[in-house]
This record gives sequence, structure tokens and C-alpha cells, in this order.
Amino acid sequence: MPGRSTIPDQSYALDTTWRTLLKDLGIPAADVLRQAGLPDDLLLNPTVRLSSAEYYRLWNAIECATTGAPLPIRVLDAIKAETFSPLLFAALCSPNLVTALQRVAKYKKLIGPMDLVITENQDRVTVEFRWLDTPHRPPDSLVLMELLFVVALARMGTRHPIRPLAVTTSVCPTDAWAYEEFLRIPISPSDTHAVSFSGSDAIHPFVTGNDWLWDTYEPELRTRLSNLQELAGFSTRVRAVLNETIPSGTLDMETVARRLGLSKRTLQRNMAAEGTSFQAVVQEVREKLARHYLSKTKLPAAEISFLLGFDEPNSFYRAFRRWTGMTPESLRR
Repeated sequence: MPGRSTIPDQSYALDTTWRTLLKDLGIPAADVLRQAGLPDDLLLNPTVRLSSAEYYRLWNAIECATTGAPLPIRVLDAIKAETFSPLLFAALCSPNLVTALQRVAKYKKLIGPMDLVITENQDRVTVEFRWLDTPHRPPDSLVLMELLFVVALARMGTRHPIRPLAVTTSVCPTDAWAYEEFLRIPISPSDTHAVSFSGSDAIHPFVTGNDWLWDTYEPELRTRLSNLQELAGFSTRVRAVLNETIPSGTLDMETVARRLGLSKRTLQRNMAAEGTSFQAVVQEVREKLARHYLSKTKLPAAEISFLLGFDEPNSFYRAFRRWTGMTPESLRR
């Protein structure tokens, strides 16, 4: 939110592109901001970042206000206009889709909590989206939007109706026919969110490619990414590691420090400088994961206790009551 001195654990950047996008969609910005419980002047702040929960509320409010075609398809139709988006600009300056995807993967954290993993072989290039905002779950239409975006990017850059080889996701859209019509292939069910292109399409020259503009603009993107990483701070980096390691049974400081390339003493010192401690962050992450498991899964409390690294269920029960004033069963009900 505006005025915060640090960014949330995982966050999204909003820029002036959003005001233009909502206008092109015919959606009153004030209405969606109010429905999402966000400040009326949010989109006037060029440097605002939203937490995942705030961003998802905004996205859902926009989706509720959308009529006709599914929101992802309407958004992609709208950004074909002369709307400046820094990441889209950087991608379209690329010589081909492979380079564009590599640039998007590098700078995607500037606008959202996700990693892009690109796999190349002789006749196939695959880009996989991995969401980083555990325990939050992104809206299904946002997941689909990201998948469709890389296809739209390929078509905008080449000015050819490129058809992907495969689009896979665990999301099952209710209006699958509309997405199939856009992609020109059906979406395949899978545990991974990915899009694959033929090798020839992946290296098809972009008519929008411009090395001079890229060389001019890229230092600014590097600076933004560096600033974002500095703002994240040690506490945020520790939370990110703990979200990965706690479910596997690892939550000791030595392991986390090693993952971050730091000594235990350096980690302690820098977290103290941020007004917190390793143990406080462990408890925070444990509580968030506990709430996620209890509200989003049917796992028994004893198994959740194990996933959170407790020696036995009674320790988990006592800790959960201390965090929330409730029992696990009360929250689940």
C-alpha cells in the first residue's frame, strides 16, 4: 500500500498502465477499487506495490465487473493498443521469442511474485510459470492470463498467428471454448502451468526488435530490480526460504543462512537491524502455513503438525492457540 517503507513478502507493482487498461475495458476504476477495499487514489501512485492478497482482490473485482469474453482474453485484446508497459516493451524489443522470454523471466519479479523457467531443446521451447506467493492461491483467470500472455507476445512480436504446441495447467476454465479459440489448441490438464512452442516459432524474428532501444532502456530495468531486491530485506528473504523448507522438515537457522549464502551471525545481525528475529519469522511463517493447510486442505491436524516441523501434535495445538486464540478445529469450522 502507498506509504509503506518496505514491500510485502510477495508483491505486485501497479503503474499508470492500469488506469489506461481499465479505461479500455470500460470498467470504472473507482468501482473496482472500492469493491477490492483499496484506496480510491491507488492508481495515481506510480510506485505502489500490492501484497498478493490485495492484488488478488483487485483482480477479482475487475473480473466481477467484466462482461462478455473472459477477462484474460479481454485484457490481451486491450494491450494491443499503444499502451506502454515496461516489461512488454522490453520483451518486444527482443530479436525473437526465446530472447523475449529470457528477459521476461529475468524482470518478471518487478511486477509479480512468480518465476519463469525456460527449457530449450532442438525442436521445442517451453516456459513454465511457478507462483511464489504460498500460501496464497492466485485466481484461476490470472493463471490463464499469464499463459495466454506469452502466446500473445509471440504473435505481437512476429506479426504471425503463431500457435503453441501445448498449453498445460491445473486450472479448468468454465468457458474452455473461448480459450481454445484464442490459442487455436485445447488446454491440457497438468500439474504445471506451461506453454510450449516449436523451435522454429521460438526463433522467428520479431519485427518489433530494436537493439538500440533495448540498450537504452535495460539499465533502468536493472536498477529497478536491484532496488526491489534491496527493499525486500533479510526478513523477506528468510520467509521465502522458510516457505520452501518448513514443509520438508527444515527450519533451523544454520540451514536458512546457508541457503542465503550468509553466516548465522550475519543473518541474526541483519534481522535484528530490521526489528525482528529468526524465531519470530519462523512463527509467522508457521502460522500462515497452518491457516493455509486448515482452510484449503482436508489434512488432519496431526499431519499438519508434522508438516510444520513440530515434534508432536500437542506442541502444534498449544502454538496455534497462542497465535490465534483458537484451536485448529475451530478455525477449520
